[in-house]
Amino acid sequence: MAYTNLEGRQELLDTVAEAIDDIGYALASLGEAYEQLDEATADKLEEELFGPVQAAYGRGKRTHGEFAARHSIPARAFEAQAPGSPSTRAKAHIDNAVAAVGQATGTLATAQDSSALLEVGDAELRAGITDVRELLGDVSHRARELVRRLGR
Repeated sequence: MAYTNLEGRQELLDTVAEAIDDIGYALASLGEAYEQLDEATADKLEEELFGPVQAAYGRGKRTHGEFAARHSIPARAFEAQAPGSPSTRAKAHIDNAVAAVGQATGTLATAQDSSALLEVGDAELRAGITDVRELLGDVSHRARELVRRLGR
């Protein structure tokens, strides 16, 4: 069975969408954690974690939509994610966010390494994926530092 450019582009879009969904879940989890923290710690979470994850989410959605438009493929709408049980402690929400960010960056790394990106992708898609990965790059380390300070 022959592999068409349209199928390759759709596969890339689906992969990017999967990563965006993970980033959306991370955002929702960080939002839940924020609600459970004291004001100073919540502000730190917003600055060091929520901001970069939110920027990555926006960049990912834009990258997805622009690539779809350039190739006349229907773009997917992204909906808010459910963060899990509100009774979960802030640390667990942060851990869930870090896991989701890790999953997203792994998915995007796989896309970057795929032959499909070279065959049917374009420079703008590659740049968008790189930007998203860079925005998420330090989240895990920052989260560990923030969690380490919880309860002090």
